[in-house]
Amino acid sequence: MSREKRLFALRGATQCVNQGDDIVAQVGALYEGLLSENKLQEQDIVSIIFSVTPDLDAKNPAAALRQGGRAGDLALFALQEAAALNSLERTIRVMIHCYLDEGSTPRHVYRNGAEALRPDRIK
Repeated sequence: MSREKRLFALRGATQCVNQGDDIVAQVGALYEGLLSENKLQEQDIVSIIFSVTPDLDAKNPAAALRQGGRAGDLALFALQEAAALNSLERTIRVMIHCYLDEGSTPRHVYRNGAEALRPDRIK
């Protein structure tokens, strides 16, 4: 029996240090968390947008995800987060546009210190 699907946007964020290997590790863990929490398969992803705070310039998060062996054929885009007074530093945010089963409740993932961005989403 086939299920109806609809387009959703999943959000998430993580903090990391400004080193390429940590960016690869943290982006990979964030991505895997979003896939796991939402029972999401890569073939149901339309696109992924990353934003990065200006203090993280050691590696592009889109390149980090690909370096980790994921998202090979997906449309990825990264941009610098808008500067705002008192914003959380060392942060990579992500928005994944994907298809989930109709009636699904999207589960957003905030980890490694980025939970401070959305305390209302923490279990």
